[in-house]
Amino acid sequence: MSITQTSLAEILREHVLLEVESIDRMYLNVYIPKLQRESGASWFLKEQRQYPVASSAAMAPISRAFVAAIETYATEHQVPLLMFAKGQRKDDVVAPYLKQVAGREGIVLIGKAQEKTTTFRTTKGHGPRSADRYPRLLRTTALVNQYYFYGLDADFGPFFFKFSSYFPYTAKFCLNGHEYLKQQLAQAGIAYEALDNGILSCADPVQMQTLADDLSAEKIEALIRKWQGCLPQPFTAAEREAGYDYDISILQAEFALTQVLDRPLTGRLFFEAAIRENLDLGRPEQVQLIFERRITRATQSRFRTRIITEGVTPALHVDYKHSRIKQYHKEGRALRTETTINDTRDFQIGKRLKNLPALRHIGFQANRRLLHVQALSHNCLLGEDAFQQVNQPQIIAGQRVAGLHFTDPRVHALFSALVAFRLLPQGFANHDLRVLLAPLLGLAPDQVTQGQMTYHLRRLRLHGLIQRIPATHRYQVTDFGWRVAFFFTRIYSRILRPGLAHIVPKALASDNLLQHRFNQTQMAINDWIAQAPLAV
Repeated sequence: MSITQTSLAEILREHVLLEVESIDRMYLNVYIPKLQRESGASWFLKEQRQYPVASSAAMAPISRAFVAAIETYATEHQVPLLMFAKGQRKDDVVAPYLKQVAGREGIVLIGKAQEKTTTFRTTKGHGPRSADRYPRLLRTTALVNQYYFYGLDADFGPFFFKFSSYFPYTAKFCLNGHEYLKQQLAQAGIAYEALDNGILSCADPVQMQTLADDLSAEKIEALIRKWQGCLPQPFTAAEREAGYDYDISILQAEFALTQVLDRPLTGRLFFEAAIRENLDLGRPEQVQLIFERRITRATQSRFRTRIITEGVTPALHVDYKHSRIKQYHKEGRALRTETTINDTRDFQIGKRLKNLPALRHIGFQANRRLLHVQALSHNCLLGEDAFQQVNQPQIIAGQRVAGLHFTDPRVHALFSALVAFRLLPQGFANHDLRVLLAPLLGLAPDQVTQGQMTYHLRRLRLHGLIQRIPATHRYQVTDFGWRVAFFFTRIYSRILRPGLAHIVPKALASDNLLQHRFNQTQMAINDWIAQAPLAV
């Protein structure tokens, strides 16, 4: 199989042995809603704990009792309690302890580390008169001890529960959906071969995907409540019944698509080729297609594509606000496409755990859209007949339609606009095309007449580049239109424009990077011509 002759679409269609969509890592905030503001904390200390003044001094006894309960728990259950060193990778410390338990459920290690967290401190306020000084609570941050409870659950595998040792005792919970999937496969008696943080092979792929889909918000909440009830608590049962109980929100969620390839070497080479072809994925017009979000000049986000190399394995990163898509070749065996959502409000979705189904839809759809964009962009070559069909006037259904000439700037502007409209599920209208086309021609939208827009839409439609959505005045870009648009725009931007800059008078110096890249392109074309079979 030749990388230059095989498209990404063909690789994904014919050379993927196993495919699974699964939630990967989830990092959850476990907090008490009533204690997130100064007024709520003050009310708790006065009404529940009966302190005459709400101050940080009133919090100290609660913290001491909580820490003592943690140390007692470690002693009674014979769980090691150790201090993490600064900069130490916690997973490396915990791994031997998880290995020792050999599948037994329980807490295997308690780790302590000083970290910054949100808390309250006491400050002095001023009343109407200068003599009326009174203490009050101020929400701030402080460096306090955090206690990590590392455990193994029979249904979910490894997890950790992290508690702050200071008021309001906010906690964090971390789980891994692929570890959950491995546990479920083992319980169902389905044979599988593990991949680091994934699945390499499975005897029943259909049932495996069903098990992955069954990881719900309800199951995750039940897991947290289960271990919360087993571990020391800073609040009494009466206080929890009074409404001071923990709620759960999503801090970070990763949604992964793993595609195991039959030939690891070919997969790696092709993945690197796909990276080279998609360095523009971080541009706003591409990001809005992948994440299905409308992006304007007011959108506050850094748009960029990053290529990060660890060892010899490159990874592609596309950023949108606080979220990103990461794609890499995992262990030389599988293509991993992974959407990480760090702030659910980037997509106008609440942070509560109950919103997980909506986040799943966004994350998995973003993975699929990225692959779709890559497949189409890599497989956009046109034959001679198709090239002439677009360039030359045609008679279609008895109607004469003008050609879309490759050298016409208006044609390139039209094709650039089509690229942006390709994946919009509701298509685009005359007005949408006008707003995008006019700036590409150096005009204001009101300078493009209705007649001109009708002429352009008719040409595109009769050439088969767009099609009207039935019973509407909206259009969709066809597969053929997408390929034509990519071919024309890429040939112009990557070959003709730098090539002309090389051959025109007063060209740049012979050792410049532009000439070097153009010479590489020329050598590649010559090699391809020399190796191509002669036409009969």
